[in-house]
Amino acid sequence: MFIRRFARPYKWNVLWSVVFNFLTMFATIFSFAFIMPILKILFKLDTTEYFYMHIGDDNIQEVAINNFYWYVTQLISKFGESNTLALLAGVLVVATFMKVIMAYFSDYFTIPLRNGVVRDIRNMMYAKILSLPIGFYTNERKGDIMSRISGDVSEIEASVASSLSALVKNPILIIGYLSVMFMLSWKLTIFVFLLLPMAGWVMGTVGKKLKAKSLKAQELLGTILSTTEETIGGLRIVKAFNAEKQMEKMFDSETDEYRRISNSIQRRYSLAHPMSEFLGTAAIAIVLWFGGVLILGGDTSIDAPGFIYYMVIFYSIINPAKELSKVSYAIQKGMASLKRVDMILNADNPIKDAKIPVHIKKNAETGAIRFKNVSFSYDGEREVLDNIDLDIRPGMTVALVGQSGSGKSTLVDLIPRFWDVQEGSVEVDGFNVRDYKVNELRSLMGNVNQEAILFNDTFFNNIAFGAPDATMEEVVAAAKIANAYDFIMDTPEGFDTMVGDRGCRLSGGQRQRISIARAVLKNPPILILDEATSALDTESERLVQEALERLMKNRTTVVIAHRLSTIANADMICVMYEGKIVERGSHDELIALDGHYRRLVEMQQV
Repeated sequence: MFIRRFARPYKWNVLWSVVFNFLTMFATIFSFAFIMPILKILFKLDTTEYFYMHIGDDNIQEVAINNFYWYVTQLISKFGESNTLALLAGVLVVATFMKVIMAYFSDYFTIPLRNGVVRDIRNMMYAKILSLPIGFYTNERKGDIMSRISGDVSEIEASVASSLSALVKNPILIIGYLSVMFMLSWKLTIFVFLLLPMAGWVMGTVGKKLKAKSLKAQELLGTILSTTEETIGGLRIVKAFNAEKQMEKMFDSETDEYRRISNSIQRRYSLAHPMSEFLGTAAIAIVLWFGGVLILGGDTSIDAPGFIYYMVIFYSIINPAKELSKVSYAIQKGMASLKRVDMILNADNPIKDAKIPVHIKKNAETGAIRFKNVSFSYDGEREVLDNIDLDIRPGMTVALVGQSGSGKSTLVDLIPRFWDVQEGSVEVDGFNVRDYKVNELRSLMGNVNQEAILFNDTFFNNIAFGAPDATMEEVVAAAKIANAYDFIMDTPEGFDTMVGDRGCRLSGGQRQRISIARAVLKNPPILILDEATSALDTESERLVQEALERLMKNRTTVVIAHRLSTIANADMICVMYEGKIVERGSHDELIALDGHYRRLVEMQQV
């Protein structure tokens, strides 16, 4: 299943590996088949006098074998027994050299398959992580997802992918050797067939338990990574509340449980080699006994030299059989990780493109937004938005205010389809947002959030994020509009200076202005500002507000604000309360209403 699912792009690698594995098998069988009859003649086990036969005298196989023996006797009589033995040794060396060369080339073509499959799984996971909606991550821990793309994929690489070579090679060798064994003695080979399933059942029983324990171990590793990620992110709070010992105790408990399960897994995995070796030796002993009984009983299907050759081939089959059993152990471990990877790869993405999408046409009227009877719930039980109606014309600035939890952020998240509504519809430029391709819809919008999200990259790349073709002149112009140019140029390397992890080398106001410059460069007709100045000091707020006012000019803007002073000039202010718009109008109109808005203003003034 794994090979069919992931190895399809590497079918030529598989084909060439199969070809060279067949050649390896033939070289192995030939080298032993070549030795045995010569040894029989050299050591006087066969005293028959051979004469040259023509092809028409008997069937081709018997003629070929007879003439080969005749040729060997001629060599012995001409060069002597010692020289013939030396020649035999030389042929054996050449045959072995050919065998190892073929074996190398079989691995040579399998290595790109193994590494390519691992790369493809990682790429598929990352693409899926990017495509899944934001809602998916509200129920998942970031550390666990990181564990799946790192730890679980590494486990797949170490177990399943590294076993691909053995999965291709060993069945071919086993089938080839079994075919020769059948030709030598079908009775002995049927007896072997009765032994192998018993050994396979023993190995399989242990392997199944290994899979369950491996799944538990990978889940625990995800928990450990989540705890580590949360601790680093909340280190300031941990230290402020003297909670180091508390966190340490919790982490110790998780790692101790992981240690316990890992011990069990590795002990069981270590059992694979000695168990397979014991079962192989037991099988050889039983076959040796059964074959001896046949020969001593006068069975004519196999003679003593043929039985020696049979045992050589049977011993040759033990090694690939042992490798195959170890592979089964490794695959059981890998399948547990693949199951966790598939939880990401097979996750349903409800945010889908329309089958026949409407294409966006940017013009002077672009930017109209309309909410029609919109209701929304995250869990299907408590409604976060209740029957919202709101009409926003192009170029209009609309502010959303209200207490925390009133549904402001949820409402604006419906515009770029971070979530889809359960009832009603959201329209942009007269069409339902579900009628657009998601990428085209989001290309209309620029976001500036309360937490400015920056990447551990240069100023230039952070501003040009999402616009890879942007020139330095365009980035500089965007930085000037966002009041960011001066502090960027004060850094040692200007626009090539790294901003640090999540912009840790910058102040809150500087991070926000970089975020605004990014939105300026995108030049979207619709702008969404989610409390963009609420976490800033007075001086930073003034600089950011100036940048925002330049950015908002001639654009449809939806602003979520707690500081009401920043939205007094909005064309419309909507007051939200428990998922509903309870008041709407200009600043002066809402003050005159003497309702929710006026109370909010008075509380902030106090």
